[in-house]
Amino acid sequence: MNNKSEIVETIKMIQEQNLDVRTITMGISLIDCMDTDIKKSCQKVYDKIYKYAKDLVKTGEAISKKYGIPIINKRVSVTPISMLVGVSGGDPIEYAKTLDKVAKEIGVNFIGGYSALVQKGFAPGDRELIESIPRALAETDVVCSSVNVGSTRAGINLDAVKIMGEKIREAAELTKDRECIGASKLVVFCNAVEDNPFMAGAFHGVGEADCVINVGVSGPGVVRAAIAAAPKDAPISEIADIIKKTAFKVTRMGQLVGVEASKMLGVEFGIVDLSLAPTPAVGDSVAHILEEIGLEQCGGVGTTACLAMLNDAVKKGGVMASSRVGGLSGAFIPVSEDQGMIDAARSGALCIEKLEAMTAVCSVGLDMIVIPGDTTAEVISALIADEAAIGMINCKTTAVRVIPAIGKKDDESLDFGGLLGYGPIMPIRKLKPNVFINRGGHIPAPLNSLKN
Repeated sequence: MNNKSEIVETIKMIQEQNLDVRTITMGISLIDCMDTDIKKSCQKVYDKIYKYAKDLVKTGEAISKKYGIPIINKRVSVTPISMLVGVSGGDPIEYAKTLDKVAKEIGVNFIGGYSALVQKGFAPGDRELIESIPRALAETDVVCSSVNVGSTRAGINLDAVKIMGEKIREAAELTKDRECIGASKLVVFCNAVEDNPFMAGAFHGVGEADCVINVGVSGPGVVRAAIAAAPKDAPISEIADIIKKTAFKVTRMGQLVGVEASKMLGVEFGIVDLSLAPTPAVGDSVAHILEEIGLEQCGGVGTTACLAMLNDAVKKGGVMASSRVGGLSGAFIPVSEDQGMIDAARSGALCIEKLEAMTAVCSVGLDMIVIPGDTTAEVISALIADEAAIGMINCKTTAVRVIPAIGKKDDESLDFGGLLGYGPIMPIRKLKPNVFINRGGHIPAPLNSLKN
């Protein structure tokens, strides 16, 4: 922000186009909190998180006040808890309750890392944690969970895929009196990244420093406004350039926040995730960007091509604005968190099959989709397998976060509130994949995994 015009432009972005920092997420390693006594381990976990993150919320608020930049969420991510369970044994729920307690005391919105990485098989602690996920999410409020079931290098663990279909259903059933919100805090990955600041998939990877600050920026409204100002007959290459320039400005703001938070908290600056992350707010929709590019409605033919261009342009523009780019970077397409996606789903323009095609070119995958409550665990598992296959073959992160609407009619919706938004129930094909899912075993890694 070097001159008056850029300052005025930034103020307009914030006040009129919903520009904000979606999250500052502190990643904390819990490796030194392992103990053969689970109670001692939980106490170490509590003490370390509190020590590092006690001022995270206050720092975010101070930066927001100083620069006038809205910072929507403050979050914490930790080392996959299954690793601690493997050492301590005992009931993993003790860790979930510890995370929930400390997160509430320091005032963060979410804490992630109730996670397991099982793409190649189950290590000690993995099965115990996975079995406990539905109850952990039902008995806590701000804990988020993730499981990585596949990767380009390892293939897909079909045994884990089967289990996760069952756990998603269980998480929804245990919280059916609360809009099935348990399942909204659970995501299944292929090629999960270690520095993701966004929930529910955030965990602090073992290759990360002891404590870091990661930033996730948001700015769909800004990008849409920039495209809207261009002539309707502008060539698509010009639209791509507009997106790149806008992404640069949005990411530069995220870099500023990350560096400032790092200095104030005395911890390392990690990465800026330059994803366009929508919110339920009007004017803050990735679907509306695609429609501004030239589609009648998101979900129609041409949607995948427009999204591919958007995703690539965001990365190209943002990468020059930050010293460290990471996370999932690109464009998110969560249905319940994006008003344009909700409208497209309700009108029938957008179906799960089209969303699956779009996930081949977006940041993550099938995200925040409400499905019929009678969808079987096997169908959910097969959906996970399909999405993991896209990620595995294309060397990209993909994920599934679906919420079975237990006890709801097919023309109803679920309302989660806040950033999680609300979503209509979307039809899903219920042809039985049971024989495939029940085979178990491992889907071999593809040939493109042999890159050395």
